[in-house]
Amino acid sequence: MILVFGGTTEGRQAVEVLEEGGQPFYYSTKTGEQDVVLHHGRRIDGAMDLETMCTFCRDHDVRLIVDAAHPFAQQLHLTVADAAEALQLPAIRYERIFPERSPRLTWLDDYDQLPRDIGVLLATTGVQSIARLKKLEQEGMTIVYRILDRESSIALAHRQGASDRQLCFYTEGGSLGDVQADAILMKESGLSGGFLTKVDEALSRGMRVFVLKRPATPVAFRVVNGPFGLRRMVERLLPAFFPLKSGLTTGTCATAASVAAALRLVRGVTPSEVPVRLPNGETIPVAVGYGDGYAYVVKESGDDPDITNGVEVRAYVEHNQAAHKDDEPCDDSGIEIRGGDGVGTFTLPGFDFPPGSAAINRVPRQMIRANVAPISQRLTVTIVVPGGEQIAQKTFNPRLGIEGGISIIGVSGIVKPFSEEAFIESIRKCMEVAKASGAPRVVINSGAKSERYVRKRYPDLPRQAFVEYGNYIGETLSMAGELHFGQVTLGVMLGKAVKLAAGHLDTHSRRATMDKTFVAQMLTEAGCTLDLTSVTLARELWALLPANRVQAFVDVVIAHCMEYCAPLLEKKDALTILLIDDEGNVFESSGRRS
Repeated sequence: MILVFGGTTEGRQAVEVLEEGGQPFYYSTKTGEQDVVLHHGRRIDGAMDLETMCTFCRDHDVRLIVDAAHPFAQQLHLTVADAAEALQLPAIRYERIFPERSPRLTWLDDYDQLPRDIGVLLATTGVQSIARLKKLEQEGMTIVYRILDRESSIALAHRQGASDRQLCFYTEGGSLGDVQADAILMKESGLSGGFLTKVDEALSRGMRVFVLKRPATPVAFRVVNGPFGLRRMVERLLPAFFPLKSGLTTGTCATAASVAAALRLVRGVTPSEVPVRLPNGETIPVAVGYGDGYAYVVKESGDDPDITNGVEVRAYVEHNQAAHKDDEPCDDSGIEIRGGDGVGTFTLPGFDFPPGSAAINRVPRQMIRANVAPISQRLTVTIVVPGGEQIAQKTFNPRLGIEGGISIIGVSGIVKPFSEEAFIESIRKCMEVAKASGAPRVVINSGAKSERYVRKRYPDLPRQAFVEYGNYIGETLSMAGELHFGQVTLGVMLGKAVKLAAGHLDTHSRRATMDKTFVAQMLTEAGCTLDLTSVTLARELWALLPANRVQAFVDVVIAHCMEYCAPLLEKKDALTILLIDDEGNVFESSGRRS
C-alpha cells in the first residue's frame, strides 16, 4: 500500500500516476478541501503527528510514503521523514520544478530579514504567515494579505488579527489585482505555484520583490519533480504496484549518453548516473556506462514491445570551436549534433529535417542541446547505435525512407508500456511521410496482410502511401483529414469492419467486441437470415453467407462504416472502403469483385 500526502497540484498529479497502477492507495490532505477524483485511491483527511502516522502505516500495511505536499509544509516533511526512518519505509518527495534564483530578487531565509523601510507590503505567503508578520505592522508597516477566497482561510485570517480591509484574494490566472504596494513578499513556490507570473507582474509594477527560500528537503527522501519520475521511482521501490514497467525513448538514452560523455571530456568525472531534463521540465536520473572514447546507455523499453530494447545508444563528444554544422538551424548553444554508425538518414521529405539529415528528430536534438549546454557550449556530439542498421530492417524505417539505421525519437522522453500515444504518434509520422511523397491517395490498412491484398489495386502508388492503422481507424482518418488528403482508401477485414459499422472507431478488443445483435440486423438489411449462435469470429460469416447475398451484405457493412468514417475527412466523398476476406478477395460497395 502507498500513502500519499497531497493537497497540491503535485498531489493531484501523483493521484493520476498511481491510478494507472489499478491498485488501492491512500491520499491524505490536511483539510479535505481539495477536489480530486479517486477511483482506486482512498481519501483520508486531517493532520497527522508522528505517532498517528506510524500507527496508520502499521495498521494499513503501508510500504511506501509519497510526500507531495506544499514545499513550505516543513513540519509534515520532517514528520514523514521521521516516520519513514522509524518504520524503515522508503519515502519519495514529489517536489516542484523551481526556476533558478534570479539576482533581481531579494532572497530571504526568514521573515525577520525583511527591511523596515517598506511602506505598503503585499504578502502572498499564505494565511498561516499573518501571525509572523503582525509585529511589522506594529512597527508601522502597512500589510495587505493575499489569501484564498474560502471561509476557512478568512476565518483563520481574522483569528490572527487581520481585518477585512487588509485582505485580498487570489484571482483566476494569478494576477495581483488592484492592490497598490511598494513591495511584495512571496514564497519560493515553484512553477506550479505561479511563481514566475507573480514575479513578472510585480517587477513590471516597479515593486521590490522579496522571496522566502524554500526549506531544505530532508535527506531521507528520494526526490522526483514530475509524473514520469514518480512512476519510475515507484517502479523501483515497489515493483509490484504497476502491472507493466515504463521505459526510456532513444532520445532520452542519447541525451543521457551525451551528458555523461560531456562530463568526462570537460570535467573529468564519470558518474554512474546522470540527470536528464525531459521536455516537460522534470528531471530524471539515467544509468550510464563508459567505453573507449564514448559514454552509453542501454535502452530499456520496459514492458513496451520495442525492437530497440537492450541496444546500446552511444555518444562520442569532442570540443568544437565552430558554429553548428548539422542540419538544424543554428541556435546559441554551440552544440553540433551528428548521426554516426547505426543512426539512419532521412531520404524523403516529411520529417523535421530535410533529406540527407541524420534521423535524429527535433525533440531529441533539443534535449541533447538543453542538457549538454550547461557543461560546455562548444561541443560536437555524435550518436552511434551498434547494430542499428540491422535492427532498422525490422521497423517502419525502410517504409518511411529512413536508411542506414534506426531513428532517434521520442516526444515525452518516457515510454509508457503499450503506449497508445506512442503508437498513434508513429501513425502520424507515417501519414506525414505519405503526404510528403506527393501520392494522390493514402491507403490505410490494419496490417501487412490486408495491405498485401489491397496493394494490387494501386500498383502505381509508392510504398509510403500505404499506412497501417492497427486498431486506430478513427485517429488515422482524422489525420488524413487534417493533412488534406484528396483521396483515402480504407482497407478493412470483416472482424474490424463489423465493430466499425457499429460506431467503434477504435476496434481494439478491450474497447469493442462483435455485437451479434447488430450483425444480425445488418444481415436482415442484406436480405439474409443466419443462425449466429455458434459464430465466435466475424470472419466465419464469409462461409455462412449465401453466394447471392455476399455483395448485399458487403454493401450494408460498408454503408454503416461510411456513416462514421466519412465525416472525419475534409471531403466526405474522398473515402473508399474496401472489405477484405481471408482469401484475399477485395470487395467494394459498387458490386465489383477483385
